Amino acid sequence: MQQKKAIGILSIPVIVAALGYFVDIYDLLLFGMIRDTSLQSLGLKWDEAVSAGLDIMSLQMYGLLIGGICWGMMGDKKGRLSVLFGSILLYSVANAANGFVQTIPQYKLCRFIAGIGLAGELGAGITLVSELVSKERRGIATSFVAAVGLTGAIVAYFISRVFDWRVCFYIGGGLGIMLLFLQVSVFESGMYTTLKNANVQKGNFLMFFNNKKRFRKYMLAILVGLPTWYVIGLLIQVSDKFGKEFGITDKIVPGKAVMYAYIAIAAADMLIGVVSQVLKSRKKALYIFFVITIIGIVLYFQQQNGSAAGMYFICGVLGFGTGFWALFVTMAAEHFGTNLRATAATTVPNMVRGSLPLMVILFKFLVPHFGFIHAGAITGFIVMVVSSIAVFLTEETFGKDLNFFEE
Repeated sequence: MQQKKAIGILSIPVIVAALGYFVDIYDLLLFGMIRDTSLQSLGLKWDEAVSAGLDIMSLQMYGLLIGGICWGMMGDKKGRLSVLFGSILLYSVANAANGFVQTIPQYKLCRFIAGIGLAGELGAGITLVSELVSKERRGIATSFVAAVGLTGAIVAYFISRVFDWRVCFYIGGGLGIMLLFLQVSVFESGMYTTLKNANVQKGNFLMFFNNKKRFRKYMLAILVGLPTWYVIGLLIQVSDKFGKEFGITDKIVPGKAVMYAYIAIAAADMLIGVVSQVLKSRKKALYIFFVITIIGIVLYFQQQNGSAAGMYFICGVLGFGTGFWALFVTMAAEHFGTNLRATAATTVPNMVRGSLPLMVILFKFLVPHFGFIHAGAITGFIVMVVSSIAVFLTEETFGKDLNFFEE
């Protein structure tokens, strides 16, 4: 296969992919920041809002899971750009509609549809960048996409502090529509252009399950990313509830905890690309950040009678430790051939996001037996053991040539 000349790290496709992920993260995490305000305005009490919020977040994750499969297959069948356009359009409309909801069922439906839309952006962007940028600079380019994109969480926090929650959703929808106009300047990857004429199966999701070696790579790629959404979806999004259980008397704002975490995640996602380049290894970089994550989890559950400032600091440590999102998605793309790459890079991160409801189910099952705090710690222990084993067993992909097909 022949490939067009590799593009630079700050070229238009990379910048557009980064901005697309920026809007994606804004919309994905906005709900966690306005959860209590929005649900209480619809008539729920605080405790009811926490419980309903976890249910709504789970529905959004189910949407991501379903959307990941659909968009991933489309990315390999119809092209990376078709996914970028379609996913942005869907989640923009869903988020704008979310600003008009009057009932909890309507809220749940909008978040579910938004989840389907949000599922396509990152995987398609990372796939496109991975195929357009040279293998020597691939890790840094994808880290740049993530670092810029993750600042969407920071912007979402400040927007949520200034505007009414309904306006926040309108802004998210508007940003997505504006982004569509930038897609005009982006071109398809040369690898995919070659794929269109190749006599191979394209975007067949079942291919991950009909070959033992491929299935093993796929499952390990998913398990590697579990700590990210255990930390964000449980420890940080519910930091106010954990704070009460720890005996912290200061008010803890989950949106602020998310903001501090994502400032650290954005910095770490940029740094890990450099670390990976210096070490010439994806796995060694992951080991370093897993250790930081474990330290953050231990500190998190040692906060009895602590303070809000301490909670925010630890959320930052946790965010930095889990700042391997771009690297882990890049590895998912690097594991598979061009005819399955978009499917892998889109479904893997959304399988991880979709695992959050399973972690919540495990957590809720453990609460009556061990209490709120210990249930969270046990859930974290299980997640870190499983993910650490997955990193050890996964293949090294640094510098891998991506010009190949899956047969």
